[in-house]
Amino acid sequence: MFLIRDLLSLFLLVLIAYSILSWITMAGRMAPDSPVVRIQRGLSAICEPVLRPVRRIIPPVQVGGVGLDLSVLIVFLVVEVLINVI
Repeated sequence: MFLIRDLLSLFLLVLIAYSILSWITMAGRMAPDSPVVRIQRGLSAICEPVLRPVRRIIPPVQVGGVGLDLSVLIVFLVVEVLINVI
């Protein structure tokens, strides 16, 4: 039980780091071989398999002409609930 809870907590940290780095890489003009871009790609390999099915069910919400992706928030909340139930 503790191992599962710890793994889910670690996934939450990875999800937060993925979100922050995706904002940074989108906002900044970084070289493709930048360490930040490489780390973001690695985190993407971990997070995207979980986020992709949620994006299929709930597409990005249009807010002021910008698509707001709610999949990260939804996955975060579901994982938090799982941690609290376990």
